[in-house]
Amino acid sequence: MIELRTPAEIDRLRIAGEFVGSVLTATAAASAVGVNLLELDALAHDMIRARGAESCYIDYHPSFGGSPFGKVICTSVNDAALHGLPHDYRLRDGDVLSLDFAASVDGWVSDSAVTIIVGTPRPEDQRLIEVTSRALDAGIAAATVGNRIGDISAAIGDVAHAAGLKVNLDFGGHGVGTIMHGDPHIANDGRAGRGLPLRAGLVFAIEPWFMLGTKKLYTDEDGWTLRSADGSRAAHFEHTVAVTDDGPVVLSAR
Repeated sequence: MIELRTPAEIDRLRIAGEFVGSVLTATAAASAVGVNLLELDALAHDMIRARGAESCYIDYHPSFGGSPFGKVICTSVNDAALHGLPHDYRLRDGDVLSLDFAASVDGWVSDSAVTIIVGTPRPEDQRLIEVTSRALDAGIAAATVGNRIGDISAAIGDVAHAAGLKVNLDFGGHGVGTIMHGDPHIANDGRAGRGLPLRAGLVFAIEPWFMLGTKKLYTDEDGWTLRSADGSRAAHFEHTVAVTDDGPVVLSAR
């Protein structure tokens, strides 16, 4: 079901977004050569407890997950594109790390993601991250009253295709409110002028993610981590966004 949020509800979603943004800022700052992914999960867990928030991930068990997720943040490294399950791995120089985090604060949910390079960057990784971030900006800019869902998808896809990247449509953006994943689905490629008309009060997560060499994925033996089929590296950016009469508002700004 698609719901329209009141200005007061959007304010509450903004509070959740500010918390989610603060956790991503802290975990990104803590990500350095030698840091264990489990340390990043512990940091996020400590911040959840201190805030009195609730994790959207720890008990999450959708049909595509091998078991309840069991951690509070996704840590996807290098060829891991999405849903990276934190495990005993110490970050290395040049690693590409995507951090994806969602939490509920007083019953309202925000979801956001960011990709960084640990230590010394490779030019091709920097370019992938820049393109993916720019695709997020393009998708947000298209989230205006009078446009349609397809306009967001097309804006994201146009950036990817211009950079020579292929787009996987299995996972994309989604509605956010009192639950983490709701309607509408927002694909990372599509046709402008198609789909649901955008109205003030819609709140959703826009999340482009691309891989350098393929659009195909496989699931790691951990039952969760989705990796590029050819071993190429991936990047992922996401923000929770409200459609308003005054234009799109990023609720999870960092």
